Amino acid sequence: MTGDIRFYRNWGDNNDLISFNVTVKETDLYILAQKNLTRKAYKAVSKYREILERYIKRNPSFKNSLEPLLPEVDAPVIIKEMAKAGKNTGVGPMAAVAGAIAEFVGKDLLEYSPEVIIENGGDIFIKTSKVRHIGIYAGDSFFTKKIGIEVLPEDTPLGVCASSGTVGHSLSLGKADAVVVISPSSILADASATAIGNLVKTESDIPQGIEFAKRIKGIKGVLIIKQDKMGIWGNIRISQN
Repeated sequence: MTGDIRFYRNWGDNNDLISFNVTVKETDLYILAQKNLTRKAYKAVSKYREILERYIKRNPSFKNSLEPLLPEVDAPVIIKEMAKAGKNTGVGPMAAVAGAIAEFVGKDLLEYSPEVIIENGGDIFIKTSKVRHIGIYAGDSFFTKKIGIEVLPEDTPLGVCASSGTVGHSLSLGKADAVVVISPSSILADASATAIGNLVKTESDIPQGIEFAKRIKGIKGVLIIKQDKMGIWGNIRISQN
């Protein structure tokens, strides 16, 4: 679960794709695809939101817990995936909600477009057939608008998810300007970004965040920014803007 980092939306190199927005209650998606899939995306978002809302109504702790939870045996797949990501990173399941919506909707839309990019408040699901660059917004940090993440088509589908303790309104126990995690799972990337971000309060905490990231099975790389300091680990390609 990330801050509201929608500055991403104007920083990509995606003029070959059609862009459109889909908003359902608190969910506000920016979507790029080879055709306008607004109606299908709206239907998908509504479906997954309804699943989440119905489950939370029966299990209120799922929404509010900051600790991992064990889902019911017959829980919907999206619920189980969020809970699994929370367990693997030590955070509550809702820390993965934005990445989960982006990924589940994105995979539905791949039936209609071979390329799909979905941004949900700084959390991205991407399937692309060409190299893409995703801009990074890190508040007042020196690195804002100066660097980005390069995504190769052979690495997709891919989750690129961000968390911030200084940008946006979502809950973070840390003070990182940006933590960006890449993983084949947008759900795991989202939860991981939150968990790593919780550890970073000053520049001196960046190495601790990197070491924690190394222990999360399933993520491919992490970028941590605090003011004018940056730490990088893994297979994450940095581009200059």
